[in-house]
Amino acid sequence: MDGIVSDVGVGVKRGSDELLSSSLYNSPNSGMSSISDGTSNGSDSKKFKVEDAPPSRVLHIRKLPNEATETEVIALGLPFGKVTNILTLKGKNQAFLEMGTEEAAITMLNYYMAVTPHVRNAPVIIQYSTHKELKTDSAGNQRAQAVLQAVSAVQGGGMPTSSSSASESALTPAPSPVLRIIIDNMFYPVTLDVLQQIFSKFGTVMKIITFTKNNQFQALLQYSEPVNAQQAKLALDGQNIYNACCTLRIDFSKLVNLNVKYNNDKSRDYTRPELPSGDGQPSVDPSVAAAFSKDSSSLLGKIPGALSPLNAAAAAAAAAGRVALGHTGTSGVLLVSNLNEEMVTPQSLFTLFGVYGDVQRVKILYNKKDSALIQMADSNQAQLAMSHLNGQKMYSKIIRVTLSKHQTVQLPREGLDDQGLTKDFTNSPLHRFKKPGSKNFQNIFPPSGTLHLSNIPEDITEDDLRVLFSNSGGTVKAFKFFQDHKMALLQMASVEEAIQGLIDLHNYNMGNNHHLRVSFSKSTI
Repeated sequence: MDGIVSDVGVGVKRGSDELLSSSLYNSPNSGMSSISDGTSNGSDSKKFKVEDAPPSRVLHIRKLPNEATETEVIALGLPFGKVTNILTLKGKNQAFLEMGTEEAAITMLNYYMAVTPHVRNAPVIIQYSTHKELKTDSAGNQRAQAVLQAVSAVQGGGMPTSSSSASESALTPAPSPVLRIIIDNMFYPVTLDVLQQIFSKFGTVMKIITFTKNNQFQALLQYSEPVNAQQAKLALDGQNIYNACCTLRIDFSKLVNLNVKYNNDKSRDYTRPELPSGDGQPSVDPSVAAAFSKDSSSLLGKIPGALSPLNAAAAAAAAAGRVALGHTGTSGVLLVSNLNEEMVTPQSLFTLFGVYGDVQRVKILYNKKDSALIQMADSNQAQLAMSHLNGQKMYSKIIRVTLSKHQTVQLPREGLDDQGLTKDFTNSPLHRFKKPGSKNFQNIFPPSGTLHLSNIPEDITEDDLRVLFSNSGGTVKAFKFFQDHKMALLQMASVEEAIQGLIDLHNYNMGNNHHLRVSFSKSTI
């Protein structure tokens, strides 16, 4: 088992498992009680040994990273059976995980003694708890319970529900070193090199063939050993390459060996660099192939929320990936609640949500003006907007963003005055993503304190822009022009102030028909 890769980050922003965590529990202490197993602050001041406590179905997890979510903690236990309760102590970087049976807990702990468990690429310590079961305050722990229910529903639909079946699925000999990979929901291009980079975390990738079948991008990928194929399938099946899209569906192929004739962007045999490219395509030598795989990491880095595949130990993190999408459906409509009803307008929602997709219609609810329905161009854009904006502050209130059961936003009947609460933006010239392959697709980032400004007229100075953004009710902390002065970075004192600045000043007329373009930046000044 120690061949399993326990750290497989492709090194980019948010994984799909975070979508659920951010939508279900963006609270600092999710109903945590003060129970502890005698450690303080997750430190190692007292060295624990597994033998210190007898076996228990409650496991005590220490040294969790500050930003670890309940979903990620649950994912540690999923491969070994049903997880029945969870309690996280955020201030102490600790958590308690209750498994359905003591056998499942024993299997889990034995496994993690051989393979170091990781959460967010940081090693964590797991041991038996002195508690025999978790008694959590149900009201305070509601959000964690909602996550558990969602995970249980997924487990019921085909995930192993007992420790024996979980360990058997991990130990059954793999039938083939060749995987058949189908990419669902392909919102961004996936290349042979991206696949090579993700799958090589689990072993030596020898050959890849890509093709389109039934209008779906598919690939056959051959490892040097069947066990590597098994580990990759276990960890990656159901995961998203990019946030909320490009979902991997992985099966073993009936083939046990691939015959690759050409090295090009459709097929590659990494063991035979001398192969011709065919079709007049440039041949790929090993050094170029190495450069390609480096390149693909920057591609993953540019695309919003690219997934770091979860470590192989959390085999059923695939389940967390599916849970993360909540009720997927095909709806592109979002329900936004806890809005500041004195301040919010359809236009302000159009501008903010328009950072993550093309907003078609906005309806502020007549009888509940702190809530609104927002129709995006498609369900992928709705997922992107939800994952990035849920839990953010807009007009001093933390907004909640979820998928709506509505398929469309209805316009008011003709002649009916709805006080301007509904607006149709279908033909707006301000949509950022109308052009296929637009660079805007590569520059979608979570809300941040730093804003990227573009389309700045030549005669506008740093002071002009500082005054403009200060007037939107914030403090400009730093500013930097790009070389050509048409673009700049501007840093506000907080993310909330930057959100406000973007809402107020995106498309602001700077004179001579120069409309300022504002988006969130991944850079800091």
